[in-house]
Amino acid sequence: LATGMSPFTYVLTLPSVFFFSRGLSASNHRNREDSWFKSLFVRKVDPRKDAHSHLLTKNEESNLYKIQFHNVKPECLDAYNQLCEETLPSIHNDKYYPCELVGTWNTWYGEQDQAVHMWRYRGGYPALTEVMSKLRQNKEFMKYREERGKMLLSRRNQLLLEFSFWNEPIPRKGPNIYELRSYQLRVSTEARAIGYRQHNSEAVGGFFSQIGNLYMVHHLWAYKDLEAREATRNAAWQHEGWDEVVYYTVPLIQHMDSRIMIPMKASPLQ
Repeated sequence: LATGMSPFTYVLTLPSVFFFSRGLSASNHRNREDSWFKSLFVRKVDPRKDAHSHLLTKNEESNLYKIQFHNVKPECLDAYNQLCEETLPSIHNDKYYPCELVGTWNTWYGEQDQAVHMWRYRGGYPALTEVMSKLRQNKEFMKYREERGKMLLSRRNQLLLEFSFWNEPIPRKGPNIYELRSYQLRVSTEARAIGYRQHNSEAVGGFFSQIGNLYMVHHLWAYKDLEAREATRNAAWQHEGWDEVVYYTVPLIQHMDSRIMIPMKASPLQ
């Protein structure tokens, strides 16, 4: 990480590594490399006293997200899903808890026997603290956690903020499949080109990590099926400037992962 550079100066739109194969001509590559190299010395950065995360998110005081990854014992997956469907909606629908279940899925392609849950806390960290405190007093929820623990191989979570220029995830009718694209970033640059993928309704939400694995970006997309996903992603190449976005952003990705997910019955995102 360069001296003085914030980890929150993320690339906010990251296309697939697969796009790199489309390439550009060698001369275009060389010209852009020269321009990029020169920009290191001529670009003026205005000093700021506020955190870079404030520049990227809509309002850090407003929405905080938690994403949970649960790796389930294969023989317990059906029982786990049923347990979640019986418990999670009751928390989502209860106004006593200042949180909402954004979506809950099983991974279809990607890491197998995995469940992914996303929660939204309106009011930021105070809302998260309030929910966690109240749930510890909820006997039904504590019983759910005990039963759930018997079914899991491992679990992890992250706290996320949402990017200012993405949609806020809202319930949608199905059937849909969902793709969660997760990027571990190197040192990154400015925000660009989410507009290229906003022409249709596939963009669900974009987030960056605040606590947990850092330098992480998550993009959530919805498609009718895998064929629609392929057609939509290929169509991005018809927009002028998309190839340039690919050229500058792909080298900044240290690691990337894609999950195709199927909503559980209780998910507001169907």
